[in-house]
Amino acid sequence: METSEPAAGGEVTLFVARSVDRGHEEDFERWARGILGAAAAHPGNLGTGLLRPSAPGEPWHLLLHFRDAEAFKAWQESPERAACFARATGHHVEVRRRELHGMEGWFATTPTGAHRTPPPRWKMAVASTVAIAPLTVSASLWLNPHLVMPAAVRSLVLAPVISTLMTYVALPAVTRAMRRWLFPRRGADAELS
Repeated sequence: METSEPAAGGEVTLFVARSVDRGHEEDFERWARGILGAAAAHPGNLGTGLLRPSAPGEPWHLLLHFRDAEAFKAWQESPERAACFARATGHHVEVRRRELHGMEGWFATTPTGAHRTPPPRWKMAVASTVAIAPLTVSASLWLNPHLVMPAAVRSLVLAPVISTLMTYVALPAVTRAMRRWLFPRRGADAELS
């Protein structure tokens, strides 16, 4: 099992690769959709995904994304997860597992949803700075003058706006623009870029 150092209070993204016996793909897909559905309904889950293999005999990939380490641990120890594994047919086995903590999960998937190794943390910090700088400057120039309220309250109002724009607009755009620098083509990652 490959894991990263947890970031205090940061999001946790789990990638699991499972090898499925030939002829049992439909059973596995039903099981996978069931466990992902249970995970999606679990408190603190931010999303799930299922990636089919690129070729027969290749592993299937499951993605689970949680708000923080506590929500992830609660899912891992939940009776819903245990019940899903109790219903497993036994024709699939975990072959790889990777936990990504904090911002690593933002950089770990390709536009098609396939997994790739995240860049070094210093590159993630540079890309994040490039993404957040225009947002904070824009907020200071255009929003702050119109928000007549104490600085602490203004910060609490702007934080979710900037965070949402960072997550859904700025960071995806910067990651696409800096893709070649963040993910130099090498080995297996080159196939996923």
